[in-house]
Amino acid sequence: MKHFEANFDGLVGPTHNYAGLSFGNVASFSNADAVSNPKQAAKQGLAKAKALADMGLVQGMLAPQERPDMACLRQLGFSGTDAEVLSQAAKQAPQILRSVASASSMWTANAATVSPSADTSDGRIHFTPANLVDKLHRSIEAPVTGRILKATFANDAFFAHHDALPHHPLLGDEGAANHTRLCRQYGSAGVELFAYGQSSLIGSPRPQKFPARQTLEASQAVARLHGLDSDNTVFMQQNPDVIDQGVFHNDVISVGNRNVLFYHEQAFLHTEQKFAEIRDKYGDGELHFIKVPTAAVSIKDAVSSYLFNTQLVSFDDDSMAIIAPTDCQENPAVERYLNELVQMGTPINKVHFFDVKQSMQNGGGPACLRLRVAMNQAELDAVNPHTLMNDNLFTRLNAWVDKHYRDRLSEADLADPQLLIESRTALDELTQIMHLGSVYPFQR
Repeated sequence: MKHFEANFDGLVGPTHNYAGLSFGNVASFSNADAVSNPKQAAKQGLAKAKALADMGLVQGMLAPQERPDMACLRQLGFSGTDAEVLSQAAKQAPQILRSVASASSMWTANAATVSPSADTSDGRIHFTPANLVDKLHRSIEAPVTGRILKATFANDAFFAHHDALPHHPLLGDEGAANHTRLCRQYGSAGVELFAYGQSSLIGSPRPQKFPARQTLEASQAVARLHGLDSDNTVFMQQNPDVIDQGVFHNDVISVGNRNVLFYHEQAFLHTEQKFAEIRDKYGDGELHFIKVPTAAVSIKDAVSSYLFNTQLVSFDDDSMAIIAPTDCQENPAVERYLNELVQMGTPINKVHFFDVKQSMQNGGGPACLRLRVAMNQAELDAVNPHTLMNDNLFTRLNAWVDKHYRDRLSEADLADPQLLIESRTALDELTQIMHLGSVYPFQR
């Protein structure tokens, strides 16, 4: 039976804006209050997804969330008509309005953690939506994320869906951005690597400047929920010093695919000890740990270019490619390194560049935009087919964006009642295009 690693990209929502909400995310903070272009952002994401589908990869799309989140505003005490609620929030709590209007669900690397059937005890693909408790604008995503995932992966014979972990700092879970999987083939059992920023253990290292969003306890809980065995899981701590330099998720400093882990030499604590554990649990077969030295690429250059927030994909058994943002070409040190990398004789022998600057300026590169799901042909056949990228869906979604999205959005626009009406109209139509049912609160 054929096996694949599908990428499900987040469709950028109509309220894509630059509010600078993500403390610890350098790009998000540095572009705060800039004017965004939601239409361009959505089209950039669609173009990348369609290009990967045309290259032969399995590519899906995940719907955005309803924003502004009116239910959250009402829960916080604002009342009246929708227009009155938005006006009150804009005057009394503008930071909260910015949070509930964020289009951050576009970064589906944070939507959930996914374990394929080859690794789980019941032989199903398991999904656990991330609770994202560290940031208000993301902490409200999990319920709708869960409904969107269930509408996309709807067959209980193949897919198991869990609730997000309880909302508590001890259980901070940021999803697949801190999770990768090393395996011989996508259909064979692998080693699931959970990276975390801090734990409750006394004396555990932790960053001093920026928050460590993923906890060891959350990673362990997800592994239990997914029925993973200790023989195929490794828990590895991020270097707190690099978190303080803007590495807010592990996928900003490393990326894995099949038998390759591409990482910066400062990415982890106890690196060699943990790599030895990975080798032992991986068993027979060649593993490639490709280290990028600081002398070649500094942490600053890695973060600003998102060298590691790239997709590492396989086109065949002998060839891997990096899907990188054009920002990597614009950084001399990173461009030089990538030119050298493809000549090193490792499985990574190609680089493809894509313009996703609307996302990059808000702190998310190509890897942030996708959720990886390894599956076999029977599981792929059970996926909602209207979410899978092809010529027809690409055409329909581009036309949908042209019809409903603005090409300019500022902070002041977030209080515009017409923006809410436009967003709801767009999402209602989208659920029909993608056959998602009533996943949004305004539809219920």
